[in-house]
Parts: sequence; structure tokens; C-alpha cells
Amino acid sequence: MFKSGLKWMFLIIGTTIGAGYASGRELWQFFGNESGLAILLFTILFTLSCYVILTISHKHKTNHYLPVLRIVVGEKLSYLYDGMIILYLFSTTVIMIAGSGATLEAFHFSNWWGIVVIAIPLVLVFVWDIKGVLSLNSFILPLLIVGLLSVLLSFSVQQELTFIPDLSQQRNWTAALPFTALNILPLIAVLGAIGNQTKGKGEIWIASLGSGLTLGSISYIYNNSLIQISDQVLLYEIPLFAILRHYPYSMFLFISILLWLAIFTTAVSGTLGIITRIRNMVNMPLWMLAAITVLIMLPLTSIGFSTLIEYLYPLYGLLNLYVLSSLILYPITNRFSKDH
Repeated sequence: MFKSGLKWMFLIIGTTIGAGYASGRELWQFFGNESGLAILLFTILFTLSCYVILTISHKHKTNHYLPVLRIVVGEKLSYLYDGMIILYLFSTTVIMIAGSGATLEAFHFSNWWGIVVIAIPLVLVFVWDIKGVLSLNSFILPLLIVGLLSVLLSFSVQQELTFIPDLSQQRNWTAALPFTALNILPLIAVLGAIGNQTKGKGEIWIASLGSGLTLGSISYIYNNSLIQISDQVLLYEIPLFAILRHYPYSMFLFISILLWLAIFTTAVSGTLGIITRIRNMVNMPLWMLAAITVLIMLPLTSIGFSTLIEYLYPLYGLLNLYVLSSLILYPITNRFSKDH
């Protein structure tokens, strides 16, 4: 049970910590000053949302997200959100592939090298179907979490930062809602694909609580670090590099590899969501569907990485607020229902 719970926890974290999050760009877009309460609210809402999605997908033994979506938003709206999920997963995976290009550009390689380096393994991982994705996550994610936390904590110690928020200054608490909502659609897409593989409530609790607390802690420490260098954040496409500017080159190299891994795990999750949905309509192996999807995405990566995040993420965050409210209310509205 514990091992399975960790497996799903890493899948959730791998879906959420992408290029936007790991680079600091996404956190800075939503949080910044006076956001301690916002991050606490995000932790609670995120944990609850994961629990509800996993419970529904487990109960209905789903192998793609549409049945979960129908239960959460209703039959009529599920068609709108189905289209939105495909568009969302497609565009965010394009953002991840573009992010890989941006990461290698920092080392003076061509942008296209970064794109090729991610596109090939992105297809290959699906040769082993969903098991390949789960094995990859359980290997990469612990490395990513420990690496990111160690850099942020050492920076916090170096700068003598305090971790205690000023509770009288918490005007940005509403940012928790669009930020949580932004991360909901990919979770429905990915967790809807594994409902037929979950075994029980125990692993659902471990996955939900574990991912919520891990992401909440990292978000708070990360945001706290970015506030200290807020004047420099605007000068960097990837704010994490502003934190690293006083570190030796070896640390810069190590974090760039971690950043690339974060990009890769989210690109894999996004592709998984798309191709498990399409597989229902087209009888093809997952790797072949992945290859076709990635080929269609490549021409769109020429749009800038930060430009895509700046315009698309806040828009998705707002559109997903209805899904988030449905998930929060689901345990209450379905308490006496025997159907779900």
C-alpha cells in the first residue's frame, strides 16, 4: 500500500512540477509578497482535489479521464472541458518542449538541440506503456525534490531568511484559487488514466497528502527565496538562475539538469493524458500515438517559453475555477449518493 501510494504521489508531483514551476516562473506569476496564507490554502485545496480525483477514478476503474470529467462537471460541460483538457495538455507539453530548448540555450547550444533531446525519449518512454511512465517518475522525482530543496534551503541559510510569515500582511491569499485550478486539469487527465490500477483508500490518502504537503513546502520555501531577489527575477527568463548566480558553475550545471528532468516528467504526463484519451478512439500502441503527437507539436515550440506561460497559465487558471469548485464540493454533494 505504502509503495503504491508513493508511486501515485510521484506521478502527481511529476505532473505538477514542470518547467513553469521548477524554474520559479509560475510561482512568481501567482504568488510573490504576502503569499504565505495563499500557499497554505493551495496545499489544502490541492490535497483535497487529488483525493477526490483518485477516489472517483478508483471507484470507476477508469483508463482515461473522460468518465472522471463527466462525474465532476456533468455530462453537458464534460464535452467543453474534454476539448479544453486536450488543448491544455497539448499547449503545456509544447511549453515543456520549448522549455527544454530554453534550458540548453543557457549553455550556448542551439534551441533545436534542446528540443530534439526531449522529443526522442518522450516517445521512447511509451514503448513500455504506462508502466514506463511510473518507473521513470519513481526514479526521477526523488532526485528532483531533494535537489531543488537542497538549493533553496542552502540559499535561505546563506541569506539568513526567516520562514515565519508576517500574518498581518497576507493580502494575496486569493492567488491560491487560480494557482490550484491551473494544476487541476492535468491531474484529472493523468489520474483518470490510472484508476484501473489503484487498489484502495490507503494508497489514495498517501498519494494525496504526500503530494500536497511536498508541493506546499517547496512552494513556500521557493517563493520565500524569490522575494529576496525580486529586483533580479525580471531579468531572467528562468528565475531559478537568479538564485544560482552566486553559486559555482557545477551547481548551475546540476540544477539545469534537474530543471530539464522536471520539464521532461511534465511533458511525459501531458503526453500520457492526450494519448490515453485518443487510444479509446484509435487502436494504436502508445509509443506510436506519442510519436505522432510530438511531431505535430514541434513547429509550435518557436513561440517563446516565458510568453507562453505569461498568457496561457493565468487564462487556464481562471477557466479551471469551475472544475476546482466542483471537486471541493464533490464530497459534500455526493455524501448521500449511492451512485458515485
